[in-house]
Amino acid sequence: MTYFRQFRDESSGACAYLIGCTAGRCAVIIDPQPGQLDLYRGVVAELQLQLEWIVETHDHPRHSGAADELRQGTTARIARSYHAASAVAADRQLRHGDRLQVGDIELETIETPGHTGSCLTFRWEDRLFTGDCLLIGNCGNTDAADASAALLYDSITRRLFAFPDETLIYPAHCDGDRCVGCIGAERRSNPELHGIGRDEFIARRREAGRRQRTQPTQPPNAGAWHVE
Repeated sequence: MTYFRQFRDESSGACAYLIGCTAGRCAVIIDPQPGQLDLYRGVVAELQLQLEWIVETHDHPRHSGAADELRQGTTARIARSYHAASAVAADRQLRHGDRLQVGDIELETIETPGHTGSCLTFRWEDRLFTGDCLLIGNCGNTDAADASAALLYDSITRRLFAFPDETLIYPAHCDGDRCVGCIGAERRSNPELHGIGRDEFIARRREAGRRQRTQPTQPPNAGAWHVE
């Protein structure tokens, strides 16, 4: 049997995910957030599991250090993209097609660059943990120095949209009350992607970046929801 739980940080909309193998008494957590580490530890202890892996979909400027802090006092290891700036501190550097085994749980690594050059998606059974690549009704921004709108479009349309309609998506950020989506719904109705070709998508991302750079600086959590 497996245990699955989504954790959401209400202040930021950031999501983390715990998958536990009850037979092997082991667990993996995806994208831990710094303000909820005690909660994760408590849940893992309550379930009598041992945290084996801490996995990140991409480098998080606001959440750096969470994985390293969570690892302290445990035998857990950290897995990140081979291309991530923080990969040097990881116990395993993941590439496209790599598989991470945690008891009966197998996570397949899918490289989905664009929001950053090192973004990963993880597939577990019928679920995709898409990080900040594909969101519910949205997709990641391309503001980072190593971001690419062209790569983001290709990652979503060629790799993620290749999965069946019923495939569930669990992103690293949720806007509002929708915390799980599916490939079919995003393919049909995501306003950032539906009916939009690659060139138009790139142009829209370029314009969005221009507007972002010219807007007055606002304090954290002010104005529109923004993914990092």
